[in-house]
Amino acid sequence: MADEGMERFLADDAATARLGEDLAMALRPGDVFALQGDLGAGKSTLARALIRALADDSALDVPSPTFTLVQSYETRVPIHHLDLYRLGSAAELDELGLDDALAEGAALVEWPQRAASRLQPTLTVELVHKGDGRLAVMSGGIAFDRVKRSLAMRDFLGSAGWGEALRRHLTGDASARSYEMVSLEGEAPRVLMNSPPLVLGPPVRGGRPYAEIAHTAQTVGAFVAIDRALLEGGVSVPEIYARDLDAGFLLLENLGSGNFLDEAGSPVAERYAAAAELLAAMHGRRWPDAMEAAPGVVHHVPPFDHDAMMIEASLLLDWYVPAVTGDAASERLRGDFEREWQGLFDRLADAEYTLMLRDFHSPNIIWRGVRRGHDRLGIVDFQDALIGPAAYDVASLAMDARVTVPMEIEQSTLDAYEAARRAAGAFDEGAFRESYAIMAAQRNSKILGIFVRLDRRDGKPAYLRHLPRIRDYLRRALGHPSLAGLNRLYAENGILEERAL
Repeated sequence: MADEGMERFLADDAATARLGEDLAMALRPGDVFALQGDLGAGKSTLARALIRALADDSALDVPSPTFTLVQSYETRVPIHHLDLYRLGSAAELDELGLDDALAEGAALVEWPQRAASRLQPTLTVELVHKGDGRLAVMSGGIAFDRVKRSLAMRDFLGSAGWGEALRRHLTGDASARSYEMVSLEGEAPRVLMNSPPLVLGPPVRGGRPYAEIAHTAQTVGAFVAIDRALLEGGVSVPEIYARDLDAGFLLLENLGSGNFLDEAGSPVAERYAAAAELLAAMHGRRWPDAMEAAPGVVHHVPPFDHDAMMIEASLLLDWYVPAVTGDAASERLRGDFEREWQGLFDRLADAEYTLMLRDFHSPNIIWRGVRRGHDRLGIVDFQDALIGPAAYDVASLAMDARVTVPMEIEQSTLDAYEAARRAAGAFDEGAFRESYAIMAAQRNSKILGIFVRLDRRDGKPAYLRHLPRIRDYLRRALGHPSLAGLNRLYAENGILEERAL
């Protein structure tokens, strides 16, 4: 497969439709996919499959835009299907509003040569007859590498016996990972995980990049190793059916689609209590810090050390403070911030440490109410797990970043956790509550910074709507007597004030 182009032989219309799905999984706003080929070469078959995959509707009516020139669809990425065969001149593209359409959507263009130089494809696909089938020749543009990876995912599915599976976008997260639901006739749907090797980024402190200091998982091997350990420990995590550790592809069990929240998207006290009891059970056992991903491939679970805690908390200064004040954090504020936090981290020296999943909250918990015990909770997204304070995951759950947890449900969640720990043996509630407050303050300080960074750096403004909730959680945590100094520092610098961005 050459860097400047790649080919796929398509034996029939079904194979052409699968290529359409593969292209849809790689599509991003702003893309222009140019489809070339003679009449009957399969352009309409490919376009129809691509649009249906974006719409997650295999029966969607996708008429040819031959006479209308353009058909638009409100899909996951708004897509505009153009057929320029009857275009009088390239200037008519202005009347079609293509530039405006690409601001938030993408375009799929048949007969792109009619637009002359007015069109700048991010990918060109040429379909040519070959024997009883057709050959797809793909080249050029900024979408090329994305499409290459999507086709590699199809090849991975093929190696697992799922080469003819239907692919549909499932979800993504704040990282570079993405997920798809794949379906094959006669089989239960599975989840396809795309986890490319982590790009570390520039050095930010002591010559090291942020991800290295924060111990962010760099390969999918971390997920595989931790998944195996959790499964052996009685936690309901996905079974892994197929893996490519080098490429970062996994074919996973689908744990279900039950929302951990209620139908209105609000927290359910009994479910939060059940999740707290699962954490209590996990924290009552010993976990190794070396976990095997495959024979000879061992993942060493990093510690949640002071450097990791501080670089995360410092996101508040790096992103949130400049956003709400209009000025960079002063050296004096940075020095006071560092001193207060280091003092609090020192207080964690005698805290209980265990396997810390790091993002144990509603988006990563699947509720399976028809099951019993801890099996009611399906757990996903734990590749960044560390060895850290047990209280961290309890704070992640009880101060759920994506949903407002009332103080009474936060308290009942803590009560359920503490009751389960006491029932299992000796448990120091006072030490736990202090550790909980410190970890809750650290996590919510970090999240304020992350959500602003997602807006300012990554163009994801939707995260800003969570800021008032996170500020409220932070105020709750700072109410603990041990955090009085940090509380004063935040108050004096306006960090806790309600401000619109």
